[in-house]
Amino acid sequence: MKRFRFLRKLSNSNEKPFTAVLALAAAGFFSSNEITSSRTSILVSLPDPLKDSLKDRLVRPAFLPADQSQLYIFPSSFARIGLDSPGNAKKEGSGEDDDGEKRNCCNCFGRDTIANAAATVGPAVVNISVSRGFHGLSAGRSIGSGTIIDADGTILTCAHVVDFQGLSISSKGKVDVTMQDGRVFEGTVVNADLHSDIAIVKIKSRTPLPTAKLGTSNKLRPGDWVVAMGCPLSLQNTITAGIVSCVDRKSSDLGLGGMRREYLQTDCAINAGNSGGPLVNVDGEVVGVNIMKVLAADGLGFAVPIDSVTKIIDHFKNRGRVIRPWLGLKMLDLNDMVVAQLQERDPSFPKVNKGVLVSMVTPGSPADRAGFHPSDVVVEFDGNPVGTIKEIIDIMGDNIGKQLNAVVKRANDVTATLSVIPEEANPDM
Repeated sequence: MKRFRFLRKLSNSNEKPFTAVLALAAAGFFSSNEITSSRTSILVSLPDPLKDSLKDRLVRPAFLPADQSQLYIFPSSFARIGLDSPGNAKKEGSGEDDDGEKRNCCNCFGRDTIANAAATVGPAVVNISVSRGFHGLSAGRSIGSGTIIDADGTILTCAHVVDFQGLSISSKGKVDVTMQDGRVFEGTVVNADLHSDIAIVKIKSRTPLPTAKLGTSNKLRPGDWVVAMGCPLSLQNTITAGIVSCVDRKSSDLGLGGMRREYLQTDCAINAGNSGGPLVNVDGEVVGVNIMKVLAADGLGFAVPIDSVTKIIDHFKNRGRVIRPWLGLKMLDLNDMVVAQLQERDPSFPKVNKGVLVSMVTPGSPADRAGFHPSDVVVEFDGNPVGTIKEIIDIMGDNIGKQLNAVVKRANDVTATLSVIPEEANPDM
């Protein structure tokens, strides 16, 4: 009777559902053993919107009178308060219920999610050590990380780990590769692209090698959990976790010159030696290659998106180097808000909903010869409507010397069709 009166009081209060649960526990409605037991059902008060959304998962206690319409029971497999006792500990996110049966648990995030993702990729993460020298003088060793992505011994890493842009490597392209299980191999630098900072190292092994699966980075969203793995400060098998802070951080935002690049930004702890290590999603798939951090700040790490890395690897396989077409344009993505602001400042600005604004044309470049002007808005490229710089880059692909037509809008809605022939970009740009 005491319990019923207490429930009635709660049902007439404005307490939130989980506050009500804690209040029930504090009042002795059920013991701590009952709370942590995997077999306990908890009686709580629910607001109408939440009750409607969960009505198929809740049970109304038959012993309550009709006017107690807000009181329902949470089945133990649906909600749990507090920590499991050791005897009842289950793997959260494992997709198993209390009876050991599989249940539908798509995208569950539990206490083992990060550990499982790290365990999946961990054996394929390696330490890379490179001897440095300058004019025959030893300059110590560089330490970095890498990921075995193919059973034939192909290792993905950073170019700055294996190539020092002017410093001669005394080992002449040879590196030491140490695996998580302690095995040590001599690796050979097969390819390196300094612009993207991606390199490929190859090792030979008579025994099977663990590999990591490459995922996709275009589905990542700010707030998604990720894991950074590698060997910072020579500390093998180091794992840090965080979230994706930005999915398209531009190189210009970081003060980096040269051609446009985009990075994944995370708040994972990244330190010297993490370079070349994998950035992993909760499914245990590589979604990026850790490349750098901001020294003057914490929680600002950057990785090359794996979708970009995959294209670079394809270039390595097909041509032995990365081919990049160059137009000689600096551009800006437009959206409704930016367009409205530009039209407010200049009534002659073209009436477009989307497009790519040309902010600068390099003198003597293919775009200059084609007749591009600053303030042009590219709305169509090679017969395809475009709204972002990335779309233009994807359409160009690796086409060098092929004529492409672009439709641009100019002041007072003048339309012009321009023919441009991309050239190969200077690798040092």
